[in-house]
Amino acid sequence: MKFNKFFAIAALAFTAVFSSCNFDELDIDPNRATGSPANLILNGVLNNMWENAWTQEQRYNQYWCINYNYYGTNEYWSGAASTDYTRLKNVIKMEEEATRAGGAAVNPYSALGKFFRAYHFVNMTQKFGDLPLSEALQGLDIQAPVYNTQKEIYVQVLNWLDEANTDLASLIAKGGQKADGDWFYSGDLAKWQKLVNSYKLRVLLSLSKKEADADLKVKARFAEILGNPSKFPIFTGMADNLVFIPSSSIPSFYYRKNPNNYGFDALRENTSKLYIDLLKEFQDPRLFIVAEPAEAKVKAGVNPTSFDAFAGASTGEGLDDMAFNAQKGEYSLISRKRFYATYAGEPVTQVGYQEMCFNIAEGLNRGWATTGSAEDWYNKGILASMSFYGLKDGVNNVDFLKLGGKLGEFNSYPVNVDFTAYLAQPKVKYAGNNADGLAQILKQNYLAMAQSSGLQAYYNWRRTGIPAFLTGVGIGNQGKIPLRFKYPNAEYNTNKANVEAAVTRQSFTNDDLFGKMWIIQ
Repeated sequence: MKFNKFFAIAALAFTAVFSSCNFDELDIDPNRATGSPANLILNGVLNNMWENAWTQEQRYNQYWCINYNYYGTNEYWSGAASTDYTRLKNVIKMEEEATRAGGAAVNPYSALGKFFRAYHFVNMTQKFGDLPLSEALQGLDIQAPVYNTQKEIYVQVLNWLDEANTDLASLIAKGGQKADGDWFYSGDLAKWQKLVNSYKLRVLLSLSKKEADADLKVKARFAEILGNPSKFPIFTGMADNLVFIPSSSIPSFYYRKNPNNYGFDALRENTSKLYIDLLKEFQDPRLFIVAEPAEAKVKAGVNPTSFDAFAGASTGEGLDDMAFNAQKGEYSLISRKRFYATYAGEPVTQVGYQEMCFNIAEGLNRGWATTGSAEDWYNKGILASMSFYGLKDGVNNVDFLKLGGKLGEFNSYPVNVDFTAYLAQPKVKYAGNNADGLAQILKQNYLAMAQSSGLQAYYNWRRTGIPAFLTGVGIGNQGKIPLRFKYPNAEYNTNKANVEAAVTRQSFTNDDLFGKMWIIQ
C-alpha cells in the first residue's frame, strides 16, 4: 500500500508539473530570428532591382552582338519571361516589418514600397500586357487571381507614384527621417522623391499613344510636374541617377567584362550596326570611347580616329556570316580600354538624368506642356550623356588597342571635341517641335541609354519605331522582332482560366509574341 501510495503521489506531482507547461513553447528556438528588420529587407529589395551591362537584354536593344554561337546568339526570345511577384512579396514584408517595429502608418519603408510596387508592375506589364494586380499577392486567400487590364494597371501605378511623392514630402518635412539599409542614396528621402517623379516622367512617356485617355491624364500629369517643381522635384544632374556599379570582386554584382574574361569574350563580341551607324551619322565622339576601329579598315590605311574606321554588325545578320566577317576584322569590337582594362564595372544607370532630359524634351515636342523648351532639354540630355563618357570640350585622349597587341598595350590619340559645333550640325541641331525633332530626341535618347535601363531602348522602339531596329535571319522568329513575352507556364498550371481569359480579351491568339498590347495600340 505504501508503495502504491508513493506512486500515486508521484503521478500527481508529475501531472501537476507538466500540466503547467506550454509544450508549444518548446518548439520555439530562442536563438532563431522570427522576423527581419525592414532595413535588411530593403537591402534585398534593392538588390532585386539592379541590371548589368552587356546582357542579353542589351542585345535585344541592339547595342552589341555576339558572333560565336557557343556563347549565345542574337535571336530574340520565343517564349515566356519571369514575373516580379516574388520580389513584390519582399516589398510587402518590408512594409510589414517596419510597422511591426513601431513605425508610423507613413514611414520611409511604406513610402518607398509604393515606388517599388509601381516599378515592378510596370516592368511586368511592359513584358506581358494584362496581369493580376487587385487580387495578386493575397497568399492562400486568393490562389487564382483575376487579371486586371493594362489600363487599370497604369492607373494604379500612377496613383502609387503620386502617393509615394506625397508621403516622401511629408516625411522630409518632419525631418530626421531616413531609410536605413538604402545603399543607393544612403537613406536620403529627398533623392528618392526626385527619383519617383523622374521615373513618373518615363511612365508618362510610355503612355504616349494614350495621351487623350481621360482616366490616365497623361498630359495634365506631365505639365503638373514641370509646372510645380517644389511639389514634384526631379533630377537636376547626373549625381541624382539611380545607378549600379558592378564589380568583378562582388559575386552578386559581377561584372564580366574584366581582364580575367578577356580571352573568352574579346573576339566573340562586337558592336552592332544600328548603334555604330547612329554615332557615325552624328559624327559623335562617344564612338571613340565605346568601340575599337575595325582592324581591317586600319590595316587598309584608314586613320583610327576617322569615323570611317568603324563598322558594326547587323543584329539580323546570319551568325555564320557574322563570325566569318568578324574574323576578317571587318567589325568594330567593344572598347578594350573602357570595358576590359580594369576590374571596375561599367556604371549601369537604371533611371537617369540624361534619359529624363529626353523624356521632357519628347513631352514638350508633343505639346504636353508649355513650361520649358524642348530644345534646351534635348541639348541637356546630349551633354549629360557626353559627360557620362568623360568627354569634355577641347582635346580628349582616346585609347585603342595596338594591332595585334595584348590587353594593356594601347595607342593613345588626341581627339578634339567641340560641343557647340556638335550641337550645330544639321543632323543634330534640334529641328523643332515636329516629327523630325521627335526623331532626333528618340535617337539621342537611344544613344544615351546604351548598356543601361534594362529593355527601355527596346520599349521606346516598340512604341515609336525610332530608331529603326534591324531584322533578318539572325534575330530568329522568321526575321520578326517580338512585341511581347508569353505568360509563364506556371500561370497555365495554376491560374488557367484567368490567364486564358486575359489572352482572349487582348486578342493574343495562342499567347502570341507579336500581339499588340493595349499600351502600343
